[in-house]
Amino acid sequence: MVRLLGIHAVAGFMIGSTLAAIISPKLEATVSVSSTPTCSSDAIRLHLSDPPYENYFYEDCASSSHVVVTSPLENSNLTFIGPRLVVAWPAGNSGVVAFFAPENGKNGTLGIQLQNSIVTGQTLNPVYLPSKNPSSDNPQVGISGIINFNSSAILTVPILGSIRTIRDFTEGPSILITYIQDAIAFSEIPGRGVSLNRTWLDNVTTTYLDFVPINGSGAVSINRAVNTTLRFESGSYQFTASFDYPQLKPLSPSQVLDPSSSDLTQQNVDQTMSLSFLSYTTKLLAGAWRFLTYFGRDSMLSLLLLQPVLSEGEGGAIEAVIGAFLERVNRTDGSACHEETIGDYTTYLNRNKNITSTAPQCDYKMIDTDYYLPVILKNYFVDSTIGKSRLSAFFNITASVLEENSDLTYADLALIAVEKIMNTSAPFTADGGQIKDNLIHLKEGEIVGEWRDSTYGIGGGRIPYDVNTALVPAALHSIAALSSAGFFPEHPAWNETASQYAQVWEDKTLRFFEVTIPQSTAVSLVEQYVNQSAFTGPSHTDNITSDIVFHGLALDGNNNQSVVRVLNTDDCFRLFLLNSTNQTQLSSFLDQTADHILQPFPVGLSSPVGLFVANPAYGDDPVYAANFTNSAYHGTVVWSWQLAMTAAGLARQLGRCASTTPPDFCAQTALHAKIHTAYTHLWDLIEANAAQLSGEVWSWEYDSDGFRVVPLGALPPPPGTSPTESDIRQLWSLTFLAVHREEF
Repeated sequence: MVRLLGIHAVAGFMIGSTLAAIISPKLEATVSVSSTPTCSSDAIRLHLSDPPYENYFYEDCASSSHVVVTSPLENSNLTFIGPRLVVAWPAGNSGVVAFFAPENGKNGTLGIQLQNSIVTGQTLNPVYLPSKNPSSDNPQVGISGIINFNSSAILTVPILGSIRTIRDFTEGPSILITYIQDAIAFSEIPGRGVSLNRTWLDNVTTTYLDFVPINGSGAVSINRAVNTTLRFESGSYQFTASFDYPQLKPLSPSQVLDPSSSDLTQQNVDQTMSLSFLSYTTKLLAGAWRFLTYFGRDSMLSLLLLQPVLSEGEGGAIEAVIGAFLERVNRTDGSACHEETIGDYTTYLNRNKNITSTAPQCDYKMIDTDYYLPVILKNYFVDSTIGKSRLSAFFNITASVLEENSDLTYADLALIAVEKIMNTSAPFTADGGQIKDNLIHLKEGEIVGEWRDSTYGIGGGRIPYDVNTALVPAALHSIAALSSAGFFPEHPAWNETASQYAQVWEDKTLRFFEVTIPQSTAVSLVEQYVNQSAFTGPSHTDNITSDIVFHGLALDGNNNQSVVRVLNTDDCFRLFLLNSTNQTQLSSFLDQTADHILQPFPVGLSSPVGLFVANPAYGDDPVYAANFTNSAYHGTVVWSWQLAMTAAGLARQLGRCASTTPPDFCAQTALHAKIHTAYTHLWDLIEANAAQLSGEVWSWEYDSDGFRVVPLGALPPPPGTSPTESDIRQLWSLTFLAVHREEF
C-alpha cells in the first residue's frame, strides 16, 4: 500500500553537497559552497512508500531527481526483487542504477535504506557544480544521499546513462550493451571512496556515481575481475549521482494549475507535487521512474481528464501538452508520436543505423493517439475563452523539436494530422462500407497500437474496440465543430462531412465487437476459469441470472478468435467521449456497462481493490486465463486512470438527464437507477483505494482474508515474460485532481 510518509518544502535552493569537498571518514561530506541559482519557488521533497520500493523525489528550478531504493521483504519473490538503487532524471530520460547482492551470497539477507543527512536533516540534497567536462557548457547537477547496508554487499551491475537502457535490462532478458558497460570507469577518490563515471555516446555528456564511507564505515573497494564490482562493508555510505545534460524548465505546483484551482496545492499536496514533477514548459512526462519522457497518448488522455484544473495560456500546462503533440507529428502521414527517445538512447539507436546524431526520435507505431488531437483542440481553442484568444499566437509557432518539421507551423502540423483522420475514416462511411476490413487496424507488423500496449494486452487482436467505437467518432465530431468555428479553411465542407462520418462510426461499429453468452454457458465458463486459473476466491456464478453481454477487446485475436472475448473497462471511452444519440443502442450499452461494474469478479469487473481492466473468464480458451493474470501489465489488474475515466464518463451520461432533451434512459426508472447505483459503487471502490490512486497500476493477492493490494512488480510474471514494475506516480493517474464524485 502506498503511504505518504513525508513532504517537505524548503525555501529557495539548497547549496549542493559534493564528494569533492573535504571529507572526514567519520562524517558525511561537508557542504561545499558553489555558484547555485536562486529559485523563486520552494523545492519539492516527497517520500512515497510502496514496499519493497521506497521513492524519494527532489525538484527545484535547476534539476529534478527521482530516487528509488528497493529492499526485499520477507515475502518478496527473490527471483525478481533484489537490493537496488535507482536515480532517474527527466532531463534526457536519463539516470543510473546500481544492483547489489549480499556478499555472503544468501538472497534476501541484504537490506538497504536511505538515511537523513546529519548536516541538512534531509534525505536527499541537490548537487550543483560547474561541469568537469571542458566540452560541456552545462552544470553538473544531480542528487546526494546516504545509503545504509545492513551487511556487507557487492555492487553487481551498474548502468549509467539512459533510463531506456536500464529498462532494457530490468524488463527484457537482462540486456546489457557491452560497449556501453565497458565505458564505465572506476576510480578511487579521497575518503576511501570510489567514483564511477561514463561519458555518453555523444562524447560530451558524462554521468557520475560516487560512494564514500561515513560514520566509521569501511572503505569501498574495487574488484577488477572479469566484471568490475565494488565491495561495501555493513554501514553507511554517501552516494552522489550527477550529470551535465541540459535541464528542463519545470512548472511549479502553482504554475501547472489554473489559478482557480490553486487551493489544490494545499488540499492535495502529494498529487500536485507529483504533477509538478512530471510537468515542464515544453512537455509533460508520462511517469516516474520508468517513463520520464514524452508519451503522446498519456499526455492527451491526462489533459482530457485534468483540463478543468490545468493552467491555460502562454507558458501554461495545456499549451505545453498541445504544443508537444504538434511538434512531434509525422509530417509524411500525420501520425502522432507515441514515445519520444532522447539523450544517450537516441544516440545509441542512431549508431545502430550507422548515423552519428543526437537528434530526438519518435515512435509512430500507435494508432490511437492520433484521434485525441481534434478533441483537445476543440475543448481548448473553441470552448475556452483563453484558448480562443491564443489562436493566432499559438498556431503561428514554428516547430523546433524535430528537424524534419522545422519549416512547418503548428497550424500546418494540425492540418496534416487531421487530414489523416478524415482520409482513413472515409472508407467505412461509404455506401456499403460498414465492413470489418474498413475498420481501423493496427499498423502492419505491429502487435500493439493502443493503451493496452503489452504483448497480450488485446489478446493478439488487430482491430481495437476503443479506437473504432469511441476514439474515431469522437475525433470526427470534434473536427466538425472545429470546422464550424473556422478551422481548416482548406476544407470548408468538413463541418458537414466530418459530422456525417462521426454519426456512421458512432452508430455502426459497436455490433462488430458485441459478445453475447447464454446464461448456462456463462456459468460453465466462469467455473471453468476458476478451476484453470490461480484465483482461489468464489466464482459468484449465482449472480449470473441472464445472458452475459459485453464488447470484446478487439477483433481477429489469438487462436483464430474472431472477437477477443475478454470483459473489459474500455466502455469508459464511449461513456466519456460521446453523447450517443441512438437511444436503443445507448440504453443497451449503459445497461451492460453498469452490470459489469456492479458484478464481482470473476462474473464482472468489480473487486475490493478496484475494477479490473480485464476479465478473461468468458474467453472459452486456456490462452486467456494464461495471459490475462494478476501479474500481467494489462491483465486482471487495476489502472487508476481507467477508474477516473469510467467515473467521469458515467457522470457525463447521468448529467445528460438534466438537459432540455434528455436521453431515453433517463425516463427508464429501473435502468437509470442501475446506472446511478453503478456510479455510486464505483466511487465507493475509488475512495476505498485512495492510497493507490496516484500510482500507475496495482495488483492483488487473494487469501483467507479476501483481496489484498500488492505492487504489480512484486508478483511473478506470466511464463515467458519479464516482471513489470509499476510507476509510483503516473501522469494520467493524477486525474482525480479534477475528477470528483458528483451528486445526481
